Amino acid sequence: MLRKNVIIIGAAGRDFHNFNTFFRYNEAYNVVGFTAAQLPFIHERHYPHTLAGEELYPYGISIYPEQDLPKLIKEKEIDFCVFSYSDVSYEHVMKISSIVHAAGANFLLLGPDNTMLKSRKPVISICATRTGCGKSQTSRKVCELLMQHGIRVVIIRHPMPYGNLIRQKLQRYESLSDLKEHKCTIEEMEEYEPHLERGNVIYAGVDYEAILHAAEKDPKGCDVILWEGGNNDFSFFKSDLYITVTDPLRAGSEVSYYPGEVNLRLADVIIINKIDSASLPEIHSLRENIQQTNQSAIVIDAASPVRVDKPDLIRNKRVLVIEDGPTLTHGNMQVGAGVIAAQRYNASEIVDPRPYLVGQLKETFKTYPKIGNLLPAMGYGNDQTRDLEESINRTNCDSVVIGTPINLSRIIKIKKPTVRVFYDLAEISQPGLEEVIENFIAEKRIKTRKL
Repeated sequence: MLRKNVIIIGAAGRDFHNFNTFFRYNEAYNVVGFTAAQLPFIHERHYPHTLAGEELYPYGISIYPEQDLPKLIKEKEIDFCVFSYSDVSYEHVMKISSIVHAAGANFLLLGPDNTMLKSRKPVISICATRTGCGKSQTSRKVCELLMQHGIRVVIIRHPMPYGNLIRQKLQRYESLSDLKEHKCTIEEMEEYEPHLERGNVIYAGVDYEAILHAAEKDPKGCDVILWEGGNNDFSFFKSDLYITVTDPLRAGSEVSYYPGEVNLRLADVIIINKIDSASLPEIHSLRENIQQTNQSAIVIDAASPVRVDKPDLIRNKRVLVIEDGPTLTHGNMQVGAGVIAAQRYNASEIVDPRPYLVGQLKETFKTYPKIGNLLPAMGYGNDQTRDLEESINRTNCDSVVIGTPINLSRIIKIKKPTVRVFYDLAEISQPGLEEVIENFIAEKRIKTRKL
């Protein structure tokens, strides 16, 4: 049988998972390449034969820039292009579809039934409708509720394999020292560090079938798998409880961004986060969209109250605000925890960092001009991390407000006074997550332990 030629359009995450679950051993298709977008440096690599499968892909699979897609379709006689990355508008998805169709190929989206893995353990998935809705703080809250019952939780995080793919096939994190061992980027540390500080084990990597099997047999024990999604991607696992976090500050995105609406429709529980920051019209618009899309889900209202360790370094000061990188870039957010802290603690000015940028950060602002006068904590490689450090220290400000989930000053040398911003999920409606988790424990008959 003549195999159909395929290109997987991705961004170093869902694309590899789609290949592993649907194409790796599928003799009907021949994946001739991946394309890469959204993130820097990821197209300068090769998907190795040890991950791709020796039998069908003895030489591995090349990774190309997405802008080469029309040329690749023609040169390699492509039959299907499979769109495989997240947090993009429906307009963007269809624009890529038009490029593919105009070049003569078919455009394909893979769904949950062909890509979700089944666990032997109960699975809770935490997903969102956009990047930056509050998945991480929701995951922390769910973990705390489970752990209060003596339940052993293992977290599996959406992939962020930005380095050596062979080494990153299966990664296990138990302590902060593991972050250094695995040469984590700032973006990875932002997701892993808060969980590790609470004593949770985290798995991530490239091959999620291998990752799932290892997590189920974790040496510290595993009663429940908690999937923490990335961007607004849907879960890699068949889920017993599906929680989707939404953001009224971007009301409308939940029904206009891919695949966020998938998460909205799959949800057993929908959290309306940031109630304390959004306007009543924004909240009302989001509620209407939820009601029209998923009437069966439990809806929980929640706030994201911020607190800081040194309020005097904000009050009446000219501050540089640093926010989570992906939230500002493809998440399109212009207000994060750092901005809210600066406003609530009466900073005299949020200093514009753009005149002080160096190196690759200049390119970030060219690609995402709507970032404005905030500084994204970009650190996908050593050079970018050094550029971030120099840009911060060049900025003419009194203090630096760090709105990222990690202690950034532990990673880079900031020569100015720093303020850390902390934020957690605070439910303000009933029933809340406590009742949801108790019902989940009872329904799945999960053994609890006295602490």
